[in-house]
Amino acid sequence: MEIQNYKNHRKFYPPHHFIYSPLLILLEFFGVYKIFTDKPNQVIWILFSVIIFLIIYLSVMIRQHYALELQNRLIRLEFKQRYFEIFNQRSDEIEEKLRFDQIAALRFAYDDEFKKLLYRALNENISGDQIKRNIKNWRADNYRV
Repeated sequence: MEIQNYKNHRKFYPPHHFIYSPLLILLEFFGVYKIFTDKPNQVIWILFSVIIFLIIYLSVMIRQHYALELQNRLIRLEFKQRYFEIFNQRSDEIEEKLRFDQIAALRFAYDDEFKKLLYRALNENISGDQIKRNIKNWRADNYRV
């Protein structure tokens, strides 16, 4: 398995990202094209385009919403566990001071960098992207949705 880092940490689901979604987008463009070129059946093509658009919208929203909400909860739980293991304290007050992008970015850091980057996130308010860019020894997260 390839070593994970900032440049390759995003994950794609090929059937959805490279087949289903592009096919729906092509159908949507085709429907819009037919609206302007097939005047006798314009109403049918408008309906076709609206239905395809709704399918695109629903497929994106449903697929992402449930997975991301669950993933976000797990990331917060992981942060709480790591914080407790490292500092032997509850993380409630610390977690309230951090934005989710900061918490999510910290999961890529090993414990020694985690401490330093957590300190910077709390005191310098660096963004999640800045945290990721400052990680020297990337801790892979290969189980994301």
